[in-house]
Amino acid sequence: MIYFHIPFCKQACHYCDFHFSTSLQYKKEVLAAMKKEIALRAAYLEDKQVSSIYFGGGTPSILEADEIMELIDQVSQYFEIDNQAEITLEANPDDLDKNKVHALRQTPVNRFSIGIQSFYEEDLRWMNRAHNAEEALSSIKRVQDAGFENITCDLIYGFPLLTDQKWKNNMQQLIDLQVPHISSYSMTVERKTALDHMINKGKTPPLNEEQSAEQMLLLIGTLTNECYEQYEISNFAKPGKYAIHNSNYWKGKPYLGIGPSAHSFNKISRSWNLANNALYLKSLAVNNLPLETEILSKKDRFNEYIMTSLRTKWGVDPAYVKNNFGTEYLNDLMGQVKDFQQAGHILVSPEKIITLSPTGKLLADQIASELFIVD
Repeated sequence: MIYFHIPFCKQACHYCDFHFSTSLQYKKEVLAAMKKEIALRAAYLEDKQVSSIYFGGGTPSILEADEIMELIDQVSQYFEIDNQAEITLEANPDDLDKNKVHALRQTPVNRFSIGIQSFYEEDLRWMNRAHNAEEALSSIKRVQDAGFENITCDLIYGFPLLTDQKWKNNMQQLIDLQVPHISSYSMTVERKTALDHMINKGKTPPLNEEQSAEQMLLLIGTLTNECYEQYEISNFAKPGKYAIHNSNYWKGKPYLGIGPSAHSFNKISRSWNLANNALYLKSLAVNNLPLETEILSKKDRFNEYIMTSLRTKWGVDPAYVKNNFGTEYLNDLMGQVKDFQQAGHILVSPEKIITLSPTGKLLADQIASELFIVD
């Protein structure tokens, strides 16, 4: 798996704390440095077969089709890209005009992740999104009309302007458009973001945990009734439309992250690039990798497995825990699980697979942290 972090956006969404720059002045230089990084880090992944490439950010759709193609070509110089590889481009609706969609049709990109967030104008303005409500709708139709079938759309819930009726309407819009995959996240307040500032200054109401929980349950109920499968807490797909890249991430497959702030994982170590475009360029100019690396201990690897697996429909497998971490880790895990099972937050199948119940999904982070091995 290859992940590209494209660190550029037209403007800053009020809730976002991802690394990006609204200046495109050094876009050409950053892309050239990313190609160099691929060459320097090709040995990080032992398996040279690539089943997925994901362009995230930032706003990857800010790139031209030929710039995307150059990055894919560079990957092919050092890895074997599967003929059926899933190649995903995160896109803002306002970038997906007729010419851009036509140009992307000539590239290997075969999946779009469109950041809709809401179909309501007032919501988009409150979030400071770059697109409007009309573009939210037309971008999906335009991509579908161009022949792209593998599409996912993002929606956000749990913010002050979003009534339950508006939330139902947002979901229904994607259902009616027959979008096969939906990713949906609760609004969170990250430190030092514009949203954090607005709440602290009393310019917008604080988020409501009860609203978020109710709208998450509405999400699960609505999409499940429409035959979407909740295969990860925030991800719903029609049968056969699971995201390959994200599924492999949650299953603990190794991946290489390229670009400022990108993370990588190879089961032995985790590394992360500097979240600074200028320092990223400066390092790669002299063939230095702009990253920090952490060697993962047995405890780290166990906690990583719990954190990712518990979020999915595949759950935590006690047999895997025993085989990879030993009986002591397994006994500790099952002792902790028992309390959550009695409270109705964890389900244990006849095959002993551990998954979250609907109420458990509301407490996923808390439950995972309780199952971690700590010093």
